[in-house]
Amino acid sequence: MHKLFLIISSLSGAIAVALGAFGAHALKDKLQSEGTLDTYQTAVQYQFYHTLALLGIAFLLTKYQSQWLHYAGYSMTFGILIFSGSLYILCFTGMKWLGAITPIGGLLFILGWVFLLMTAVKTL
Repeated sequence: MHKLFLIISSLSGAIAVALGAFGAHALKDKLQSEGTLDTYQTAVQYQFYHTLALLGIAFLLTKYQSQWLHYAGYSMTFGILIFSGSLYILCFTGMKWLGAITPIGGLLFILGWVFLLMTAVKTL
């Protein structure tokens, strides 16, 4: 399972760098004119933060076998997809209703951190 989370975090990191650079250069004027630059930057930042957390989970799984780590990894993965993904789509399409599902991704991020805490409490 650690290999899966390592692969996902590697891909997510590469995508975050690409989208961050794309947003800073090719899309900056468009995002500023539409008032979504801050939203886009938030999507990239949260994707990076949780990609790094997922990378840490992958490495922890090489040493500890814990259901809590698996839950944390899946929560971080789906949090990235739903939170950052919905914000990217909102910025690219202007579909404002996507803002309503973004908090689900945020909740998954919180759960991921709680599951990481449970790993510390129950496993370590």
